[in-house]
Amino acid sequence: MASQNDIERARRDGVLFGIPLGDLGWFASLLMGLAVGMAAFFATTFVAIVVMLVDQTATHRVPPYDVAYRHFGFPVGVVVMALALGYLGVNWTRRMARKSRRA
Repeated sequence: MASQNDIERARRDGVLFGIPLGDLGWFASLLMGLAVGMAAFFATTFVAIVVMLVDQTATHRVPPYDVAYRHFGFPVGVVVMALALGYLGVNWTRRMARKSRRA
């Protein structure tokens, strides 16, 4: 069971799905943000292609599959990447400001 001190530290340092993000450097934050954006791109593209396959099966017409990349996967990937980089960047900036006040 987590103590009160652990909960306060988790709120201060930042936690994402139970993963403490308080010790990430700027390069690790950059990699994590890019990885989350790429994962969102691939997941959205996969779901869009599956939906287009179901539509093709139901209507017997071939949809343009490049729409899955251009209109669904890419915008979602860019937005998720921007949000992740913003969140991780703010956490890193807060941590650096807190360290500089202590020193």
